[in-house]
Amino acid sequence: MHPLQFLVPLDQLAAVEPVVPHVALVLVLANFATRFLGHRSHVRQAEEGGEEAISRYLPHTITSGALVVTSFLFLVVEPHGGMVLSVLVVGMFVTDFFEFEARKVEARTDKPLERPNGSLVAAGLVLLYAGFQSLFFLVSDYWSLIV
Repeated sequence: MHPLQFLVPLDQLAAVEPVVPHVALVLVLANFATRFLGHRSHVRQAEEGGEEAISRYLPHTITSGALVVTSFLFLVVEPHGGMVLSVLVVGMFVTDFFEFEARKVEARTDKPLERPNGSLVAAGLVLLYAGFQSLFFLVSDYWSLIV
């Protein structure tokens, strides 16, 4: 008996197990797109209305939340890879929170809004690992030679 069998429908999760890394990769790419669109929106909002006008970009919040949920789902399905991906995604999520607050401070002090460099680096790490998990079949022969 598996300890999670009463809390999580493991049979249904086993059915979607092969596609979870691919979903994570697609969500990371969508997160990059919404990140750039959100930054452009923040710059426009800061120019028009200052710090009070800056609000969170809803599509980016949705893709970030979906990525967190997907990484936790991957944690249940694949414990080792899911733990690494979950740590990276939660780190990216926290970095996004602080980058948003930094943009508000920049708008409050009438400085030009910078790119969210910290969250771009964190998202880049998530992209690399999600790509590794999702596209492992491309490098599996070479990987088995090394490891």
